[in-house]
Amino acid sequence: METTIENKTSTAWSDLAHTLGKDDTFVKENYALLKDHRFFAAIIPEELGGEGMSYAQMCDILRILSRYCSSTALALSMHQHLLAANIWKYKQGKGGEEILRKVANQQLILVSTGANDWLESNGKLVKTKDGYLFTGEKHFASQSPVGNVLITSGAYEDPETGWQVLHFPVQMKAEGVSLIDNWYTLGMRGTGSQTVKLESVFIPESSVVLRRPRGIYHLFYNVVLTVAMPLIMSVYVGIAEKAAHIATGVAMNKKDKTPSVKYLVGEMYNALTTAQVVSKDMISFCSEYNFAPEDHFGNNILMRKTIVAKACVETVNKAMEVAGGQSFYRYLELERLFRDVQGAAHHPLPEKEQQKFTSDFILKGSQA
Repeated sequence: METTIENKTSTAWSDLAHTLGKDDTFVKENYALLKDHRFFAAIIPEELGGEGMSYAQMCDILRILSRYCSSTALALSMHQHLLAANIWKYKQGKGGEEILRKVANQQLILVSTGANDWLESNGKLVKTKDGYLFTGEKHFASQSPVGNVLITSGAYEDPETGWQVLHFPVQMKAEGVSLIDNWYTLGMRGTGSQTVKLESVFIPESSVVLRRPRGIYHLFYNVVLTVAMPLIMSVYVGIAEKAAHIATGVAMNKKDKTPSVKYLVGEMYNALTTAQVVSKDMISFCSEYNFAPEDHFGNNILMRKTIVAKACVETVNKAMEVAGGQSFYRYLELERLFRDVQGAAHHPLPEKEQQKFTSDFILKGSQA
């Protein structure tokens, strides 16, 4: 494709996403193409060496990519949300510049472990000279086979303040870091979300970027949730859109359109519209990184995440019903979309945990 990196417009980025998506290849090859076109530095501000793409545009790019390869899009969203959190810090004058410059200059791939860690984190840090030794296993580490830096956390029992969670980066090639070959799953099979095993990995004291009490909701999550979940859920909206498109084509080609099929198509598009509208609302919360890390942001994002996830799953379910028996055949692609969309429910927070979180938030007298 002739599009150059310099002065790339929003339309050009979208066109490039369509072009890359059509190379229906395994995620590792897709990642090589994404790196060639500097997608890993796309949302980093230009003054730090990035391409200056807006947050909303990256959400749109992930939605587009997902129509072609949802595994590629979901894995890429994990890298992008880590960048987005650091861009928020940079825009707010709270740091983040160093890692953003490194990613832009070296096209580094960041690997997230935040979803499985949540408030408690797992693994254990033991104090040693000038730092800690960390041992643990980090699950759902998307893009880990090609990742450069693991952004993770671990539990540490401080002799004075008690249990804390420390957040820090780890080089994927550091001594003691290995991958467990265990990503054999129902869906999102191409994300490379293997378990990362860390055995007595040295973490310098200077690498610790955040300390927080273990098991307690921290303001930090209001930032992470607000920038992460809209990016991630954009992927599932793309899956739902693709499923609806396929099912609509099947329905239009049916000679005898029964009333049930017509009702199903209507239900499918109601669910899809819910996913699209609420997803756009989620994206607006980020306001191009111009928000304060207040608790209502975290709660509002989590509620909307549940709504979008359920609507995306419902859309694909209805698409399967519209297509009927054809949906069982791989050639139609609906069966893969059905498998991949199931992942939507498992991103933080699962529905029942979200409902309890929201209930606790509301009943303590907070404003939604």
